[in-house]
Amino acid sequence: MKGMTLDAMAKACHGRLFGANTLQFLNAQGIVIDSRMVQEDYVFVAIKGERTDGHAYIEQVYADGALAVVTEQPLSVSKPYILVESTRQALKDLAAFYLSRLDLKVVGISGSVGKTSTKEIVSSVLSQKYKVHKTEGNYNNEIGLPLTIFKISEEHQVAVLEMGISDFDEMHRLASVSRPDIALLTNIGLSHLKTLGSREGILKAKTEMFDHLREQAAVILNGDDDLLSTIAKVQGTAPVFYGIGTEKPKKAVYGSKQIYASDITNLGLKGIQLKIHIGDECFATRIPIPGTHNVYNALAAAAVGRQLGLTNDEIRAGIETARTIDGRTNLIETGTMTVIDDCYNANPLSMKASIDVLATALGRTVAVLGDMGDLGENERALHYEVGCHLAAKGIDILFCAGTLIQELARAVKEHNPSCDVHVFATRDDMLKELLPFLRQGDSVLVKASHFMEFSEVVEEIITM
Repeated sequence: MKGMTLDAMAKACHGRLFGANTLQFLNAQGIVIDSRMVQEDYVFVAIKGERTDGHAYIEQVYADGALAVVTEQPLSVSKPYILVESTRQALKDLAAFYLSRLDLKVVGISGSVGKTSTKEIVSSVLSQKYKVHKTEGNYNNEIGLPLTIFKISEEHQVAVLEMGISDFDEMHRLASVSRPDIALLTNIGLSHLKTLGSREGILKAKTEMFDHLREQAAVILNGDDDLLSTIAKVQGTAPVFYGIGTEKPKKAVYGSKQIYASDITNLGLKGIQLKIHIGDECFATRIPIPGTHNVYNALAAAAVGRQLGLTNDEIRAGIETARTIDGRTNLIETGTMTVIDDCYNANPLSMKASIDVLATALGRTVAVLGDMGDLGENERALHYEVGCHLAAKGIDILFCAGTLIQELARAVKEHNPSCDVHVFATRDDMLKELLPFLRQGDSVLVKASHFMEFSEVVEEIITM
C-alpha cells in the first residue's frame, strides 16, 4: 500500500484526528477492518457488523502495533484515532482518496451473471501486458471494494474491480469510489428481483455506474443482451458492443458489434474453440473453461484488452491461460469422477448455463441443486422454468434440496420422466443419500444460491 498520512486520511473521511501530535505525519502502511490482520503501522477501521462490533477490539489492535483507529466513539487513549460519524462511510471515503492518489487504469465490472468469471478472464488478458490487481473472491460490495482497493500497490498498472449490488443507489456508492476508466456490464438477468423489481429495474441500478466514470471513459456492453443493446450513448460516447455473430437483438439501436465470435465449437468439459473478430481482424483461440457462456466472458476480455492497447496475440494468450476460482464452474477431478463446482451462487440464467455445461459431460450426469434466492414473487415459476430446461437437456439424475427447488423437480418429472429425481427437505438429508449413490465415471454438477451452503456438498463429494 502506498502510505497515507493520518492528517490526510482524517480530511478525506471528514473526521477529526485526536492524539496524533507529531504522528500525524507518519504514513499508514495498511487499512483493515479485521483486528486479526493488524500489523505494525496499520490503521484499523472499527466496523459494526451483524455478529461483532469492531470497537470491541480497539485496545487489542493498539497492542498489536496499529498506528491509529477510525472510530465512531470518542476514545480515552493517548494514541492517535480518527473520529467519524460512520466508519462504513469513512471506509469508502478513504478508498476513494487512496485510489485517486494512484496512477493506474480502473476497469469496473458488473452485471447480473458472470461478473467473477469475466473478471478472471479480463485479468488474465491484461496480465499479458500490465501488472494487474483484481478483486479477490467476492469482495465486491461496500465493504469488500474498499478493502480490495487498499491492497493496490504503486507497482500495479491496472485494477480490475468487480462491483455487485442488490438495491438501488448501491452502484452510485460503489462507482463513486472506483471511478472506472472502463465500465463493463455483462448482462441484465433475473437476480435481486425482490429489491429491484424487474429487469428494467436491474438495468437502471447497474447503469448508475455511468454517472461516476472518469473523463474519456470507455463503456463495454453485451450487445446480445436485449436491454443493454438499447443504450446508444453514455456521456455522449457510443458504447463498444460485443456478442456472438453479427445479428442484432430487435431492440438494438447501435451499429455493428465491434467485437464478436464465430466458428464456435463446444469441446465439452475441455472448453470452447472459437474465432474472435475485432474490427477487421480475426484470430482463433480456445477458452479452457467449459460452458458456452464463457464465450461472452472472453469477448468482454478481448474488448477491454483492445481498449488498453493489447495485441491479438496478447489477448489470445490471456484467454488461453485463464482459470476460474472455487465455486465458479471449477472442474475438480477426484480420481473417480468429475465435479463441476459452481456452488457459490445461483439465479435462473446461471443455473441454466451450468446445466448446459453438465449436459456436455461424459458418463452419468448428476445435477445436485439447491434453492435460488432473491427472485421475488415469481420465484416458484422461475424454479419450474429451470426444471424444464434441465429436462430438455437430458440430464440423467437430479438430487435436490430445499423448498423452492421442489418446483424445479416437479418440472423435471413432468417433462422428462426418464430422469431419476431425488428430492429432500435439507442439504444434510440429501447428502446421506447422495454420497453412496455416486459411482466411478460420474460427472456431478453442484449449484445453489450461497445461503444453501452447497460448498459443504462439494467438500463431502471430493473427500468421500
